[in-house]
Amino acid sequence: MRILPKVRRVDRAGYAAIAALLFSTTLVVAQEVSLDWQQQMRQQVRNQQLDAALVTIEQRLNSHPQDLEARTWHGRVLAWRGRWTEAETEYRRVLEQAPDDTETMGGLSDVLLWQGKPEEALPLLDRASSLAPHQSEILLRRARVLRELGRTADAKKQFRQVLAFEPANKEAERGLTGLAEQTHHELRLGIDLDTFNYADTAQAQALTVGSRWGRRWSTRLGTTFYQRFGANPGKFFASSGFRFSGKDWLNAGGALANQNDVIPTNEAFLEYGHGFKFDNPWVRGLEASYQQHWLWYRGAHVLTLSLNQIYYLPQDWTWTLTVTGARNGFAGTGIEWVPSGSSRLGFPLYRRLTGSFSFAVGSENFAQVDQIGRFSARTFGGGLGYRFNHRQDLSGYVAAQHRTQGRTQNSFGLSYGFRF
Repeated sequence: MRILPKVRRVDRAGYAAIAALLFSTTLVVAQEVSLDWQQQMRQQVRNQQLDAALVTIEQRLNSHPQDLEARTWHGRVLAWRGRWTEAETEYRRVLEQAPDDTETMGGLSDVLLWQGKPEEALPLLDRASSLAPHQSEILLRRARVLRELGRTADAKKQFRQVLAFEPANKEAERGLTGLAEQTHHELRLGIDLDTFNYADTAQAQALTVGSRWGRRWSTRLGTTFYQRFGANPGKFFASSGFRFSGKDWLNAGGALANQNDVIPTNEAFLEYGHGFKFDNPWVRGLEASYQQHWLWYRGAHVLTLSLNQIYYLPQDWTWTLTVTGARNGFAGTGIEWVPSGSSRLGFPLYRRLTGSFSFAVGSENFAQVDQIGRFSARTFGGGLGYRFNHRQDLSGYVAAQHRTQGRTQNSFGLSYGFRF
């Protein structure tokens, strides 16, 4: 009779030990599984295998939808892949459950800034900096947003605060230097010279003033004087640009000239553009735009439709590709469409010196004397640019055009720009 209670006590102790062992084993296995997906994902990120990393993270979320670490990484990798709207949704989902997570606030602010929403990013960073007042990464993000908002004095103050905590912080130094050098207006003087094997030399002198009136608005005003084929017309032009976001813009403008036979008497244009950012080792970004340009001559009219693409390549190289279709109507002739295209490659040479090569086919001149549609041409050109400092630069170009009927044109140009 005394043995039974003793056996029961042994059984209960054994069951407890077994349960504890099973629990600890399950916990260890779970931790190993958690570590396994994170190690795999981090390795994929290090190897720039972002699509594979997304698959790993999403597999983890399918089995553990409440894993905030996985959700944070999901938002981060989506942002790196340029899927900013999805990344924003994921970051906000994390903040609903962890409202004081400053790292997630920083990631969300980056995505908002890239989408052209700095006004929404600033309150997030204000809260993050109040929670972590000495965290340089948060302060740097806040300085970037303030700079984007045009609050130059506040951005300078924030960059200085970062340098107070980290005197060797290079980004803060560059940010402070860039703000000190920031200018809003540019005055540019230019001269162009054209020589022909069938006509006298032609010249043009231009004066242009460009201004930025904040983050969104910009204007451009100018005048050009021509000495061309025995005529001396003058032209005044104006345009205005508006940026809807960091990626979208709209430009519109026009020009007026006195009555003549060699340049348009009236012009108008409308352009819409959009920018793209790529996670690609060969192409870092792209700016694509569409433009309609109307030109009215005395006795002729032209409409051009142009598609322009600027590819941003590694090491500050750029490649510009333009395709144009021109609809021409001349007195006494019918309407016809004429295609043309051009390509330009820009590259750095040495320190402040840059260079470019260009090639064009088709017809590019719309002057009455050089009537479009009456000849085809190939143009080869090149240019150099030198930046003296952040306020002054000098650039020049040469181009040779070979037309049908044995005609040739050589062009030369020089311009000086001053920013203030």
